[in-house]
Amino acid sequence: MESAESNNTRNTKLKRKTRNKNKYTGLIYLLPWLIGLGIFTIYPFVSSLVLSFTDYNLISAPSFVGFQNYVKLFTSDKEFVNSLLATLKYTVMTVPVQLAFALFVAFILNFKLKGINMYRTAYYIPSILGGNVAVAVLWRFLFSADGLINQSIQFFGGEPVGWLSDPNAAMFVIALLKVWQFGSAMVIFLAALKEIPVELYEAAQVDGAKKWTIFFKITLPLISPTIFFNLVMQMVNALQEFNAPYLITNGGPLKATDLTSLMIYNNAFKFFKMGYASAMSWILFIIIMILTITLFKTQSKWVYYSDGGNE
Repeated sequence: MESAESNNTRNTKLKRKTRNKNKYTGLIYLLPWLIGLGIFTIYPFVSSLVLSFTDYNLISAPSFVGFQNYVKLFTSDKEFVNSLLATLKYTVMTVPVQLAFALFVAFILNFKLKGINMYRTAYYIPSILGGNVAVAVLWRFLFSADGLINQSIQFFGGEPVGWLSDPNAAMFVIALLKVWQFGSAMVIFLAALKEIPVELYEAAQVDGAKKWTIFFKITLPLISPTIFFNLVMQMVNALQEFNAPYLITNGGPLKATDLTSLMIYNNAFKFFKMGYASAMSWILFIIIMILTITLFKTQSKWVYYSDGGNE
């Protein structure tokens, strides 16, 4: 009896020791990521908040100025307000079109066609290359005064367009580049479409439902969680867009494409107003948080979860 109890106690201690060893082994594997998170995410995050209450030019020591930077942003800096409006305009122009186009292409690629994997790869490539500096530079040359786009227009007898000199046209150019990067959203939509049970479509067809009815009554509700996910992710990315306005238009013409991320960069590394730029970044962060929380609050109205998770 004592021997059995002793063995049980010994086995329990051994299992506990093994469990603790496995736990610490997992922490060791996570350590590089945790160090990177602390150095490259948490530390800059906290530092930017502290610097937003200071006057700091990267050379002399920061001097505390309280809420002066934030007050200046909304009272005397009209360019910042205009950059926020331009950023919101850019987001509204790009996100809905990008998601609609991604869903349309995913819907087509969901059919079993010959060579479909090649087409899926081809449509995904722009998502990888779209944020590339070389692609942005190429985009600028395509839409320049004597670029390929204007040459094509002239070839068909039209008048060349000042794509990069007209404020509305310039915004269209950088928005078009963002829409072109629909590959990642398309892949996620495609995965969601493949998860829809075929039996639902067959039952709807037996009942005489038309294709549009099937799409709006079955497909859209069942992929609404995926639509919600893509909407949040693409909105956050669009609000932080930097490459296109910096490399294609440099914020012009007439500050029409001077998005907030570009303005933050210019103030921090061009005008050496690091404290002021930090305040801008926190305002942008707060706006992103408010819009994201708003989307999460409204998802119960239009997102369908089969397990009742939209409560």
